[in-house]
Amino acid sequence: MAERLKKTLALVFLLTCAAGFAAGPVLRDAWGQARPDGPLARRRPGGRDESGLRYVGSETCAGCHTQQAAQGQTPMGRASQRAADCDILKARPRLTLRQGRYTYQITRGGAGSVYTVSDGVSSLSAPVLFCFGQGAAGQTYIFRHRGTHYESRVSYFRALDGLDITIEHPRAEPASLEAALGRPMTSEAARGCFGCHTTGGAGAAGLRLETAAAGVSCEACHGPGERHLASVKAKDLKNLNIYNPAGLDGLELSQEFCGACHQSFETVMGLENQGGAGNVRFQPYRVFNSRGHLTADRRMSCTACHDPHGPLERDPVKYDANCLSCHLSTPKEPKTRARSASPCPVSTKQCVTCHMPRVELPSMHFKFTDHWVRVARPGQSVPR
Repeated sequence: MAERLKKTLALVFLLTCAAGFAAGPVLRDAWGQARPDGPLARRRPGGRDESGLRYVGSETCAGCHTQQAAQGQTPMGRASQRAADCDILKARPRLTLRQGRYTYQITRGGAGSVYTVSDGVSSLSAPVLFCFGQGAAGQTYIFRHRGTHYESRVSYFRALDGLDITIEHPRAEPASLEAALGRPMTSEAARGCFGCHTTGGAGAAGLRLETAAAGVSCEACHGPGERHLASVKAKDLKNLNIYNPAGLDGLELSQEFCGACHQSFETVMGLENQGGAGNVRFQPYRVFNSRGHLTADRRMSCTACHDPHGPLERDPVKYDANCLSCHLSTPKEPKTRARSASPCPVSTKQCVTCHMPRVELPSMHFKFTDHWVRVARPGQSVPR
């Protein structure tokens, strides 16, 4: 039954997207050109542009967009750091973990850090290039070995204040020192990882790490600012030449735009076992499965609850107004076009604590807010 429902939802999703492209408004790409027939993937975040335009930097953007200037301190803005700037590694000059016959070390030296794996006889070392993740849950390290980018087999976890095996890496002891290093990235995987963790770090021609800005900043979502800056200087306010995802409906925004990095329904359905328990991290997929919440209404988009330019709100009460923008407060309250969803019989406060419970993912040593909106009863298994 569950599998049939997911297939039905997938069909609905594809039909909805097709209808949107056939009859929806003309959308524009990152450099302002109309693309009524172009896939949304060309406009999604992560620096996956093909324009060759110059990135001007978030400091330049902040000159006009002062209210959004704090975006660099948000979780997205700190999605990565270069090793020289990595706060976690600077504060912890030596991290170690012993796993079987292998010893892992990340040591600080000068303005960088070195990742080393030893089997007691031999060792392999490489400078850490980038630190992926702000560290609220954990942080993983990227390095190069024999010309290939690697994802470290061990990561830092905040709850442990130390290292453990990186999520989705096998916990069984590796067969060789080389295998113990971590997971080698294909060129496609590297473009995806750097595309979602940096600004301008990946494009059609490959990686551009020398000029990449760490973290997901303004131009990762709005596109390179070169032509936009020229339009502003020329006072051509009718052709600002910048992409604004505010023109997307709720379904496009959550699944095609935010879901490009946070994992959409389509992406997760292609994973083995839909990613298993680990898919609780994939918010767009979880929202897609939420009964009654698959809609183009922007009140069900990611940005309805989360401001990408501001800090992540962690107080459950702050989200009550979002729920009550669709749901009635009591059964006696008259329905309106805007508010017609049934009321909760229990409470109108701290809705997310019951309907979007925090689920612990042991391999991450962290509890994630489950965006599969539902009536979550005690003892009930977490849906996948």
